[in-house]
Amino acid sequence: MRADYSSGSASSPGAVVATVLIGCWAVGVTVVSQTGGWAVDEVLLITALDRLALLWPLVSLFTVVAIGTAALPLALVPRSPSIRGTGRAWLAGALALGVLGLLRAIPPVHHEAYLAALAVTATLLALVARWVSGRLAGADRWPTPAQPRALRPSVATWLALAAGLALLVPWVWLGALGGLLETVLAGLAAAAVGALAAAVLDARFWGHFTGGQPPRPARLVLLGGLVAGVVLLLVGAGTGQSGAQLPLLVALPPVGFALAALHALTRRHPRTAGRTSTAWLVGLTVFGPLAFTDPEEISLLLASTRDVPFWVAVATGAGLVVALVLAIAYGLLLARPAARPPRPALAGLTTLVLLVAVGAIGVGAGQPGLHGERLFVLLREQADLADLPAGTGKAGRDARAEQVYRRLVATAERTQAELRRDLRRLRLDHRPYYLVNAIEVDGGPAVRAWLSGRPEVARVLISQRLRPLPAPAAPAVGDAPAPDGPPWNITMIGADRVWSELGVTGAGVTVGSSDSGVDGRHPTLVENFRGGDDSWFDPWNGTRTPTDRSGHGTHTVGSAVGRGGIGVAPGANWVGCVNLDRNLGNPASYLDCLQFMLAPFPPGGDPFTDGRPARAPEILTNSWGCPPIEGCDPGALRPATDALEAAGILVVAAAGNSGPLCDSVQDPPAPYPDVLTVGAVDRRRQVAAFSSRGPAPGGVAKPDLMAPGADVLSAMPGGGYATLDGTSMATPQVAGVVALMWSADPELIGDLDRTRQLLRDTATAVPTGTDSAERTDACGGTRNVIGAGLVDAYAAVRAARG
Repeated sequence: MRADYSSGSASSPGAVVATVLIGCWAVGVTVVSQTGGWAVDEVLLITALDRLALLWPLVSLFTVVAIGTAALPLALVPRSPSIRGTGRAWLAGALALGVLGLLRAIPPVHHEAYLAALAVTATLLALVARWVSGRLAGADRWPTPAQPRALRPSVATWLALAAGLALLVPWVWLGALGGLLETVLAGLAAAAVGALAAAVLDARFWGHFTGGQPPRPARLVLLGGLVAGVVLLLVGAGTGQSGAQLPLLVALPPVGFALAALHALTRRHPRTAGRTSTAWLVGLTVFGPLAFTDPEEISLLLASTRDVPFWVAVATGAGLVVALVLAIAYGLLLARPAARPPRPALAGLTTLVLLVAVGAIGVGAGQPGLHGERLFVLLREQADLADLPAGTGKAGRDARAEQVYRRLVATAERTQAELRRDLRRLRLDHRPYYLVNAIEVDGGPAVRAWLSGRPEVARVLISQRLRPLPAPAAPAVGDAPAPDGPPWNITMIGADRVWSELGVTGAGVTVGSSDSGVDGRHPTLVENFRGGDDSWFDPWNGTRTPTDRSGHGTHTVGSAVGRGGIGVAPGANWVGCVNLDRNLGNPASYLDCLQFMLAPFPPGGDPFTDGRPARAPEILTNSWGCPPIEGCDPGALRPATDALEAAGILVVAAAGNSGPLCDSVQDPPAPYPDVLTVGAVDRRRQVAAFSSRGPAPGGVAKPDLMAPGADVLSAMPGGGYATLDGTSMATPQVAGVVALMWSADPELIGDLDRTRQLLRDTATAVPTGTDSAERTDACGGTRNVIGAGLVDAYAAVRAARG
């Protein structure tokens, strides 16, 4: 028996083997290049390096060259029309991948712009593919069956719709839509990609695999389905921003077999044929991951718990199962020689039932509603905080905080009045802020353009919002036992000697934590929660008592003020605010908490009128940063830290975990000069490899100080303990040291310059590692690696007492 795809010219065994090898090569190159490109994006994100705008254009160019070089001879040389048709289809798919991949140069934060570009580009490619197909129609002398022009959907179209809706179910159930414009554009883009697939996999393409006269449906399904699956893999690889294309690499190729079965049916029963069956099936398959996931959330940053990457993987696996079931079922039911097509009414009814089921799942079991990004509007005029009273001590600090609060509110009320009035008139939901003169607004690109053109607006950022999950991740817990004495980090900085020899524990000082939350019932933290109706604020979930699911905030507060040996200042009080939802935030959420820390207010209170600056904590510990992926630019939070500095509130912030790279202290608020930025050392007193280095943008020397940040034991939700690594763990220890200093000398409260000088003067030397000379030179000097050195609690408290 001769190896031949069709009844046309015979193909040599060598040509068949070459075709198989080229198909495997195309699949391998596509999978490796797409997953590799996404991995590079994630590494750059985690290490705080700038996104490479040329990454995906280069990946696309490589893919086109690698696959096209192999497929081009296949499209031109063999005598067999079926093998030539295979090569042409794969070449078209590779070119489509290359062109669509160029669009990923658009930053992910501008997702609507990307989707619009995808819709337009895919439509143009579909038109080009149809024109080329028409020009080549006579080249192979292959008969193309006439397609019906009936206005009503055909049986094939109904079956394609039903299959597409079935493939959409996992995404409707487990995913969540973005904003209205984002969803509409995702639908248009999916439709355009479906049209592109239909243009490449047209009737002439399927004609190459019919097996002669009479048609042999098994050959059409098996061979045509395999070739079509590779084409769909290539088209899917070019669809969606980095990360969104990964599910399509898995779920889209099996759709080729279902399409082959539909075409086998229409070959035997021409009346069942439909012009749009391929477009509907591919378009609905693409719409799932394109509309129901945010590509920025398909990130390794969220991969440690059951967050978006986990649910995307589940939906992808479910989609693969559905696609395989459809391929087998359609192949067995529609492609058998004796198979009879279902009646149009039955096929239409089945599709209608599936449509209702998809809607019911979305409303009932899914995450209904629109969950798009918001806009963060920064106004040009910021409050003038010059000529404030210079008093220190608790009373002096409170007077300064009161003056700062009043000036900030007055400036915001005056300068925002007209803009707020217009937003109300346009029924755009918005939330004003005063600590930074800014407003968070609902809206897409059109609203952003309108806001950017207003004279009072300085710039408009994207305030990222995480989409809801189908089920919350399990709360983080600790599996380490409670310490039987001060852990190594406490003894390294001498905090235990401050308690025992100097009798200072931080009493009379309050530390404010902005983080993922705090487990207020933890045995080490329950007794020194300040209490009252203005000591806890949760703008994300509206909880009324201190809670924490991720554990990050509980751990950091424990290191600052926890009792039982884990906290540097166990006699200090704490207050808390939630600015991270699943360990990610945005400019508005960070500002929510910083604003609350300046002037706490009761539940349901108005920050503009109900703030109580006299209840502001003296010290703020901030183990977070706001990178561009969350919406911040370098100056987004600068007015906030300026205002807190003016109010006499010390802001302590983590340097970041992007070491050992230099210039990696980048994400606000760590780079700001008025922030006490903290790096991390390990048990050997050496700089931890992950600790970010300076200089900060503008040449500011950072970090300012170092503290233990590797294998730090502290509290976790549920009453447990765990050891964690990061500058996040080092930061609260420095806040605790300041609490000890201000407890020892209350007149130091609010005297930020003297406090910082005492910390620098009493810090101890830190070796910078085995390659210290090279690393120090690369980063511009020792100050940009270790700052003033390792914080020394005992020496700092003694110096504070004078």
